Amino acid sequence: MKTETIPFVDLHAQYLTIKKEIDHAISDVIARSAFIRGPRVQEFEEMFAAAIGAPRCVSCANGTDSLYIAMHALGVKPGDEVIAPAHSWISTTETITQAGGVVVFCDTEKETFTIDPARIEEKISSRTVGIIPVHLYGQPADMDPIMAIARKHKLWVIEDCAQAHLARYKGRIVGTFGEVGSFSFYPGKNLGAMGDAGAAVTSDQSLAEKMAMFARHGGLTKGDHQIEGINSRLDGLQAAILCVKLPHLPQWTARRKEVAAAYDCLLSGIPGLETPGVAPGREHVWHLYVVQHSRRDALARHLAEEGIQTVINYPTALPFLPAYRRFAHQPEDFPVAFSHQSRILSLPIFPEITEAQMLRIASVICSFLGSARKV
Repeated sequence: MKTETIPFVDLHAQYLTIKKEIDHAISDVIARSAFIRGPRVQEFEEMFAAAIGAPRCVSCANGTDSLYIAMHALGVKPGDEVIAPAHSWISTTETITQAGGVVVFCDTEKETFTIDPARIEEKISSRTVGIIPVHLYGQPADMDPIMAIARKHKLWVIEDCAQAHLARYKGRIVGTFGEVGSFSFYPGKNLGAMGDAGAAVTSDQSLAEKMAMFARHGGLTKGDHQIEGINSRLDGLQAAILCVKLPHLPQWTARRKEVAAAYDCLLSGIPGLETPGVAPGREHVWHLYVVQHSRRDALARHLAEEGIQTVINYPTALPFLPAYRRFAHQPEDFPVAFSHQSRILSLPIFPEITEAQMLRIASVICSFLGSARKV
């Protein structure tokens, strides 16, 4: 009998739980032919701003664009340096280059995978204009010292919240600390569209208008082009889908926390397996559950053979990618990020995962790594 595959994430299972709502929302957009911007886009912007606790939300085509749009609105110029973590998805840093800036990498904390505030100031030069902390895997970066450094050196902060919808740092939702909070609604995110979508939130009305204008061909009104802009708009179908999903996000987040807690219990005490830690004062929303082991590749292969999908987020730390070969970075420049890249493995996590699936995943890991524990 063929073993059931356990997917890394099951988007169809989520759809089935809200099928009537989603189908109605899509049909309504089609009936109105409201495909580009329109009432559902405005509705989602207002809903998401309220959910995050930010006065303004500017939607756009995807999360990557939201970072680029924010940097353009903040006035990044050729040669300006922007500090970003060595461990992230390339969207965080490729957008710095696209905006005309220069990427300056900073190593990460061993326990949280987020940018290490203790290493930031040594990266600051006379050309530094900003910092982009990433709330990686769903855990907030250490925002108090980051914001203190930013104030001291008069730097702006863009929070990359692509994986951290509703995560909190000392009780405050991420995305509300810096000048801008950047969000992705890529389908697999905790709040995901059924295609690409993104947004930036801010408390600065002038900055919000600049971002909206740049994202809409340089004008807030069609045909009134104040500047040259780009075409990065959230379409009506995706906005309608997100309007349906957003009210469910707190419940889905609570379930992710339950899954992570179950994994913590099931995987504790397995020789050499390191489960993810959560720093004090940080509320993790578990976009990813990332374990570490020195035999990561062998473990991943074994899980795949048993029908269990896993992902490595990310197999090569940013400074060591061919895209950044021009900087000639060495492993000793970013020892923590370099160490993590060969050890990390993301296990299946999504709100609809079953207890039986988690038990099977833990059992396979235990048996492969030689644990005497019975799951």
